Amino acid sequence: MSDTFAAALQARTHDVLDNCTSCGRCFEVCPMPAPAGLAGEQAADVVGGVLDIIRGGSGSPAAARWAQVCSGSGHCIPACPESVNPRFMLAMTRIAIQRRNTAEEQRKNGRAGFAKMGRGVRVLSRIQLPAEVLRGFRSTASGNTEPAAAPPDVVFYTGCNVLRTPHMVLLSLDILDALGVSYQVMGGPGDCCGVIQFRTGDTEVSGRIAYGTTDRFAATGAAKVLAWCPTCTIQLSENVLPGREGSGKAPAYDLQALVVYLASQLDRLRPLMRIPVNKRVGLHEHPGVPGVCESAIKLLQAIPGLEYVELEQPKAGYMCNTLQPLPDFKREMHRALLESAAAAKVDALAGVYHACHRELCSHETDWPFEVVNFLELVGESMGIRREDTFKRLKKMQDADAILTDVMDLVAQHGLDLDEVRSVIEQEMLGEQPLPLKNAAVARDTTSAPG
Repeated sequence: MSDTFAAALQARTHDVLDNCTSCGRCFEVCPMPAPAGLAGEQAADVVGGVLDIIRGGSGSPAAARWAQVCSGSGHCIPACPESVNPRFMLAMTRIAIQRRNTAEEQRKNGRAGFAKMGRGVRVLSRIQLPAEVLRGFRSTASGNTEPAAAPPDVVFYTGCNVLRTPHMVLLSLDILDALGVSYQVMGGPGDCCGVIQFRTGDTEVSGRIAYGTTDRFAATGAAKVLAWCPTCTIQLSENVLPGREGSGKAPAYDLQALVVYLASQLDRLRPLMRIPVNKRVGLHEHPGVPGVCESAIKLLQAIPGLEYVELEQPKAGYMCNTLQPLPDFKREMHRALLESAAAAKVDALAGVYHACHRELCSHETDWPFEVVNFLELVGESMGIRREDTFKRLKKMQDADAILTDVMDLVAQHGLDLDEVRSVIEQEMLGEQPLPLKNAAVARDTTSAPG
C-alpha cells in the first residue's frame, strides 16, 4: 500500500519534470517571494533550481528558500500555462530536501511531530469537553453509536487539530442536524491524513496512514466526504487521492470542503436563519482551498441583519500557521488585519479556520470587536450557540487560572497535571504570533500542522 503511494508520487513528479518549462509564472504570482527576500530573483532561474532539487541536485539557495516558505496560497495553480500544479511541485521539492536526511531521521522526525500533535489535540480537547461529548466526534451516524442501517449522506471529516477548538465541530454538527443530513464523523489522530510524515519525507508511513483513512471513508458508503481542515483537504486532494486514479482503488466519493458544501445548501439553510444578527462583520481570508472564502462570505451575507464588510488584507496561505516560516511577515499580517477591522468599525472579525482562531482570538481583549468563527454567526441566526471555551480560557492569559478552571475535566479524563500545564503554556498561551498589548505572553513556540 505505502509502496503504491511512493510510486504514485514518483510518477506524478516525473510528469511535473516532463511538463514544466521553467517559465516562472508560478513564482511571479506567488505572494511569498517578497517577504522571503527573493523579490530580486529571476523567476525562471528559481523554478529551474526547484526542478534540479527534485531531480536530486543541489538547486540553488533561492529555490530551496522558495519551496520552504510556500504557504499553499494556490495562486500558482491556475497561472501555470502547462497545467502543472506548482503547489504539488514545491511539496515534492520539500520532500527531496528532507530526503537528504537518512530514512531513520525521516521516520524519527515524523514520529516526533505526530506525537506532539496528538498530545496537543488530546489535552486541549479534554480540558474543554466531557467524555460523552468527545465520543460523539467518532460516531457511526448522526451521533448514534449503533451501526448505520444505510450509508450516511456524508462523512464529516474533522481532521485532527480542529479538536483543539471543539466548538467549531459542534456547530458544524448542529447545522448538519438542522439540515437533516445524515453523517458519520471521522477525525482525530486515528484518522490522520498523513501530512506530518509526508512533510518529513517518510512517504512509507504517510501512505499507510493516508490510504487507511481514505479506505475507511469509502467503507462508509457515503457519496461525499466533507473536510473541515484545509491541510487535510490539500493533502488528500493533491497528494494522496490522485495517485489512486486508475488503480482500482479510486475513491467512490467526492471530497469537498464543508464550508463549500454548506453554501451549496443555502436554499435549505436560509429559512433556518430567522434570527437577525445586527452586526458589522469582516472576514479573515485565506485563498488556499478554492471556494472556501467565497462560500463563507455567501453564508454571512445571507444572515438577516448582518452587514458584511470587505476588509483590506493580503491573500496569502491557506491558514495562518502556513506562514510560520516567516514569523515577522505573519505578525505584520495579523497587525494589518486587526487594524483594518478596527478602521472598518466592525463588531466582529470572523475567521474560517481553527489555527487562525487559536492565534487571533485573544486579541479580542485589545480591540473594540469580538473575534469569532463565522459558524458562530450562522448558528446565532439559527438559535444555536456553542461556547468558545478555548477563547475564554486563552483570554485569561494565566496558566494557573486556566488550570483552576478546568480541574474537574482534568480529573474526569485522568489527565496528568504536569502535561496539562505544559500544553497550556506551550500550545495555548505560547501560540501567540503577535504579542498582546496588555499581556506578558509574547512568543510563538508552536506550529501545529493544521
